[in-house]
Amino acid sequence: QVQLVESGGGLVQAGGSLRLSCAASGRTFATYTMGWFRQAPGKEREFVAAISWSTGIRYYADSVKGRFTISRDNAKNTVYLQMNSLKPEDTAIYYCAAVRSGTDYYIRSAGGYDYWGQGTQVTVSS
Repeated sequence: QVQLVESGGGLVQAGGSLRLSCAASGRTFATYTMGWFRQAPGKEREFVAAISWSTGIRYYADSVKGRFTISRDNAKNTVYLQMNSLKPEDTAIYYCAAVRSGTDYYIRSAGGYDYWGQGTQVTVSS
C-alpha cells in the first residue's frame, strides 16, 4: 500500500510558475511509475505527465509539453511537477498517481495506476 500526499498548489497569474510535490510512503518508491493527472470542473480527468520507474523516460501531454517538467527524487520518495508559463486553461485539481512496476504501455491512462493522492488545486488567473 502506498499513500500519496500532494502539495504546492495555489493561485498564480498567467505566465507564472508553480512546483507541485507528491510525497509517497513506503520503502520501494523507486519501483513505482509516477504520474500526474488533472481534472477541471465539468471535465474528465486527463493525463499531464509521467515518469517511468524502469526506463526513466518522461511522458507529457501535448498541452503541457515544453512548459511542464516531471522529475523524481527516489531518496526523498517524492515526485515533482514544475509548471512554467501557466495558462488559465491549466486550472484544475492536480492528482499524483502511482503504480508499482508499471509498464509504459498504460502510462498515459488513469486506469493504469493503483494509487492516488487527494489532489491539490491549481488556479491560474488571467
